[in-house]
Amino acid sequence: MRSRQYGPDLTPPWKRQRPAPEVPADPDLVVEEVGTGFCGAVIRCEKTAQGPTVTLEDRFGKRRVFPMEPRGFLLEGQVVTLVRPQERPVPSGPARTASGSLAVPGARARVARAGRIYVEGRHDAELVERVWGDDLRIEGVVVEYLEGVDDLPALVRAFSPGPGARLGVLVDHLVPGSKESRIAAEVTGEDVLVVGHPYIDIWEAVKPSSVGIPAWPSVPRGQDWKTGVCRALGWPENTGAAWQHILSRVHSYRDLEPALLGRVEELIDFVTGAGAD
Repeated sequence: MRSRQYGPDLTPPWKRQRPAPEVPADPDLVVEEVGTGFCGAVIRCEKTAQGPTVTLEDRFGKRRVFPMEPRGFLLEGQVVTLVRPQERPVPSGPARTASGSLAVPGARARVARAGRIYVEGRHDAELVERVWGDDLRIEGVVVEYLEGVDDLPALVRAFSPGPGARLGVLVDHLVPGSKESRIAAEVTGEDVLVVGHPYIDIWEAVKPSSVGIPAWPSVPRGQDWKTGVCRALGWPENTGAAWQHILSRVHSYRDLEPALLGRVEELIDFVTGAGAD
């Protein structure tokens, strides 16, 4: 009688797990870790002595690191195996800054101009720096922030703008008939340019798709807008942490609404234009 040869795996075929599809862990891919149920977007992949790992960030800005084990994640409800993404080829064209401008390799920051750009609030300043920071340093333009638009007339008087020291100001929610529009009209002059965007807060200038939400929620009048947004989206009512989460999703001008892009570019052109040196 001839003996039957068996392989090392005696598991019946119907019990064997089918291999899960391999999915590159590209940045911003949203997956769920099978063991913990933690759901978040891919921030980065790293090589370690124990094997490759992936860092996920949830919608509240919390980050966790997981080993990239086979069948370790769910993608749209399907079990998958995350793998390191392939190295992307370096673009052959000229490099660009986050604002879309041509990058100047090795360029040093210019000595700061006398002119300034003021924006209404720390969050506004951080967003402008994130997207236009490289351009502003080459142009020698410093961005500072106002605590509130009510302070603008006193700031303009103290600044004493002139042809060699132009002042540009970005104001939130600059719509006709508003308090902001009346103050802007009061201070605007040949060497002062006040522009604004239509959003209640600079958060709204970030595209909802970049943040991973369908739309910015409507907040009832009389309620703090940022707190109301956090409540409506189910985020912890920590506006500082919420903003850091939003800001982390901004990588370039493509993540911002056109109504903000045009206004910031207008201010930079005004402060650095002819006669501004």
